[in-house]
Order: sequence, then structure tokens, then C-alpha cells
Amino acid sequence: MRLITRIVTVSLAAAAIFACTRDGSAATASAAPAAAPAQQLFRDAAAAAPGPEAAIPVQTSLAPLIDKLRPAVVNISTTTVTKHPRVQRGPRGQNPHGGGTPDEGFEDFFERYFGRPAPEMPEEFKGSSLGSGFLLNTEGYILTNNHVVKDATDIRVRLSDDREFGARIVGRDPLTDVALIQLVNPPKNLPTVVLGDSDALRQGDFVLALGSPFGLRDTATLGIVSAKHRPGINPGGTYDDFIQTDAAINPGNSGGPLFNLRGEVVGINTAIVSPQIGQGIGFAVPINMAKALLPQLKEKGKVTRGFLGVSVSDLSPDLIQGFGLQSGTKGALVQNVVPRSPADKAGLQPGDVVVALNDKTVETAGALTRGVALVSPGQTANLTVLRGGQKKQFAVKVVQRPEDGEAVGRNEQGGGDEGGGQGARDQSPKLGVSIAPITPDVARQFGVEPGEGVVVADVTEGGPADRAGIRRGDVILEANRQKVARPEDMRSAVAKLKEGDMALLRVRRGDAAVFIAVPVGGGK
Repeated sequence: MRLITRIVTVSLAAAAIFACTRDGSAATASAAPAAAPAQQLFRDAAAAAPGPEAAIPVQTSLAPLIDKLRPAVVNISTTTVTKHPRVQRGPRGQNPHGGGTPDEGFEDFFERYFGRPAPEMPEEFKGSSLGSGFLLNTEGYILTNNHVVKDATDIRVRLSDDREFGARIVGRDPLTDVALIQLVNPPKNLPTVVLGDSDALRQGDFVLALGSPFGLRDTATLGIVSAKHRPGINPGGTYDDFIQTDAAINPGNSGGPLFNLRGEVVGINTAIVSPQIGQGIGFAVPINMAKALLPQLKEKGKVTRGFLGVSVSDLSPDLIQGFGLQSGTKGALVQNVVPRSPADKAGLQPGDVVVALNDKTVETAGALTRGVALVSPGQTANLTVLRGGQKKQFAVKVVQRPEDGEAVGRNEQGGGDEGGGQGARDQSPKLGVSIAPITPDVARQFGVEPGEGVVVADVTEGGPADRAGIRRGDVILEANRQKVARPEDMRSAVAKLKEGDMALLRVRRGDAAVFIAVPVGGGK
């Protein structure tokens, strides 16, 4: 069951909403700012001196701040029309394709009890939904969530002064749940927001949510940044990097702004944890992510992402020890490099640790994936990499990410009869595995070349390898960065290790090869 609910409401409901309020002033757009240049899609707080942050809790109300911000927040209502396939009915009791009709019994039942034939199915179904958004510039561009408008056949936008306009979709990005729409024939002197810097947010900062929960327009709620960099919220979740907040957001808040107390937009309210699971847990798309996508959404209507051709993972403490890195090292561990990909041509290798992209620190695999995605195809990604304890620089010319992604296959291949007989197995009690050489039969079974690694014939239940995730049928390609071609190579590499050391194994499972750190003798 999904624990996350996207917050777009499909009906009007009354609800009691409680929110703390404070006071402050903001360097934001007035209700009628001077017209911005046509080529400027949005106003960025970084382009001007930062405004003062609202005082908390010296003053008693946030009313002056909300009065400044409310005019630029809009209510979005959509209509969706779904076509229903027509079913050709023949004479009663006769199927035009031969035989009886599937609905024959139902039709007879309906006519017997209601005195008339069963009604025809409608040719189309209409649905409606409500969401929120905010005005970016005086040309009527509005930022909202993709799921608010994605299937809409009609979009209506209502301003805080009750004026209503039609709108069209300019661009959508389902992977980040961001959409750009524009008013049709926008009026002059539209109020607009200022986009802030979501990277500057800290846990505990106050934030203010404005929107239309349950259709209750112009609702304001106050909370804090509960956490940052939350992954796995959207289905797929490759580019998730959500801000978590306890500011009350509900169905209908989708697409609305999350402000800091300078009155700058720092997020787009997007999802909540299901009320059956928990309360006060909402998520917002960081505005810096949206700012990076906006030019493409306006010009192309979609987002084209960069592609290096690597699969990466986070560095665990065991992997840090296994690679001999300094404790606390952060980065993205390269597990695989796609053959003939940009990364392969540039010289990246499995086992490299990417610590910076274009001079910006990379602390996690997700940060690298998101960062590369924002590099336009044809441009160069400058990577700082740790290899053998030394920093190296690589310039990689990024290409367009394939539609189906570059993910290396993760098919798990069970361990059949590895061949070689019991006498060919080699015990490794320090790790809790039995290994065997790869015979031609085993090579064909696992899709590897003879002499390329050794196969795991058995795993001791509860042993170090078992706890680390090694499985029967895995092919060990390296031990402590040394290639393994025979069981003797594995035995030699492990013999040098003592209790508490870490054996760094490179393991092939199916089509993917990954690094797994196994503590010798179970020590940590």
C-alpha cells in the first residue's frame, strides 16, 4: 500500500484547519509590480539583495506577510474527459460476434425489474479536480504540479480577487512532478512571486504554505522544515529530493508555494503521508530543482536529461573501510560503467568514488544522478573522483539520457549446479563461503568468460558473507581490488586479512556487478 498521497482534491469539503501565526515583512512582489521583461520567466531572489526575515516570535502576526503573498497564489480547477469505448449490441440474446452476450443476463434482469432496457454506457466520463499554483511573471506563467494538470482537457485558474481565466499547459515533467502553465489572454499588472534558494534552507527554518486545501481558498499554514533530501516519495523516485515539512498541507494544496519568512518561494507543495498512517508529514519539491527545469519546460515543453553511463550507490561505513578511505568520506561509488558510454570513454572505472560534479560537492548517489540529469546533452560534466586514495579529474561529455534509463540490469540469477564436483570447492571460513572455479558449463550458465572470477557454491547461514548479502550463485570478480581467476586467488587475498578487517569483493549477479564489503570473522 502506498503511504504517500498526492495532494490534489476531487471534491469540496469542510474541514477545520489550525495554524500558528506570527508577523514579519518580506521583500516580495507587490500586488501590481512593474511589468517584467518578456524574456524573464521568473524573478530570482539571488538577483537582488536579500530581504529581512520575518521576526519570530517578537511580533504577533504573519498577516502583513500573507497580505503581500496571497495575491500571487492561484486556485486551479481542471476537467478531464475520458472516452469510453462503444459496445455494439445486436438483437436481444444475440452476440454480433456469435454466441450469447456477456451482459445478456444483466440486460434481462434490468428489463424484468425496471420495465425498460438497460441504459447504454456513456461515450465519455468527466472528472474534475482542484489544486493550487503561483504566478511567476506578468505574462501569466504559473508553476504547479504535474499531477494537477497532466490529463486535463480544460484548465481554469482563479485569482485571489475572484477573476477567472482559462489556461494552457506549456510543459510538464512527470519525473519531478513539476508543470508550467500559462493564462490565456492574461490581464495586465499581475502579482508575482520571488523564487528563493532552497539549498539555503536548514532543518528548523520556519516555512509558510499557501493554497486551497479541500477547495478552501487562500488558506495559510505555518510550520518548519522537518528534514531535507527525502527520497522515494514519487513512484520511481529517481530524482526525488523533497523538503519535508509539518506545515499543514492537504488535498488541494498540490502545486501551491512553500515560502520562507522572507516571502520567497522555496518549494512546491506536492505530497503528504496518508492520514491513516501519520499526521503533519508533507513534502515539497525544492524550488532550485524547478528553477533548473523551467527554461526547458518553456522552450520544449519537456525536460531532456544528461547521461553519463554509470550505476552508482552510496558509501556505507563497510565500503569506506573496504576501500581504505578516510572515515566519514562521502560520495557516489561507481558500481558499473556502461560499455561505450561517455563515462567509459572518459576513463571512469568501477570502484571510483565521485566526490564533486562541476565543483559542487557530491555526497550521495542520488545527488550525482540529479546533478548529471541537469547537465544539458552536449555539455561537459567535470568530475572529481577518488581512485586509490588519490583525487583525479575527468571531463565527460554528457549525452541525452535514453528514455528507458541507463540502469544496469539487476536480474537475480539463482545458483544452480555450478559444476566441478565437491572436490573442486574451496572453503573460505573467514568469510563463510564455499567457492568453485568457473568451468565452461558454469560460464555458459552465468554468461561470463572462463577464468573470469569464481562462483559462490555455498554460503554459511548467518556468517559474514550471508549478513553482507552474498548469495549462492554469485560470481566473485575481485577481492580487495585484485582480480580473481581461481579459488587460489581468493584464498590468497583473504589469508592476509585478520579479524575485524574488511574484505572488499566485486560480485556479479545477473547482469550487474557491485562492490560488497564483508567483515572478516564478523568483526566490525
